[in-house]
Amino acid sequence: MEYSIRNCELADLPKLVLLCQKHAAFEKADFSIAGKEEALKKALFSEKQRLNCLVVATTDTIVGYASYTFDYSTWDAADFMYMDCLFLEEEVRSFGIGELLIDRLKLIAAEKECANIQWQTPQFNERAIKFYNRIGAKGKDKVRFTLPL
Repeated sequence: MEYSIRNCELADLPKLVLLCQKHAAFEKADFSIAGKEEALKKALFSEKQRLNCLVVATTDTIVGYASYTFDYSTWDAADFMYMDCLFLEEEVRSFGIGELLIDRLKLIAAEKECANIQWQTPQFNERAIKFYNRIGAKGKDKVRFTLPL
C-alpha cells in the first residue's frame, strides 16, 4: 500500500470525522458527528488555530490521523506536545505507520523546543500500550477526570 503522511487539508474533514467516530467507538466512548466537521474546521484552519492534525493519506482517502496541541508544563517549566489522538484503520495497522507518525510528531515537538510528548490511552488498549512501550514511552498510573460543563 502506498501512503503519505501530511497535514490535514480541508477536503479531509468529512473522512476525519468518520475516523474520529471509529476511534471513539474503539475506545468505547460516546460520539456524535453533529457539528464536528464545522468545529474541526474552525480548530484546524481558522486564524486562531487551536489544533494540529497529521493524516495518513492513500491515493483516494485518509486511513489514519494523529492530532495534537501544545501546552505548558509547570513541573518541567517548558512547553510540551499533547497528542490528543492517534488512530489507524484496522487494515493499515502493523505496517509501521504508527511509529512513522510518532517520529513525525517527535520532529515537530523538537522544532517547537518541547520538553516531551504526552498522551493517554485506555488501559484495555493493550496493543497500543505494547506499541508505546516498544518505542520507549513511559506510562504513568493516573486517573483522568472529565467535568462536564
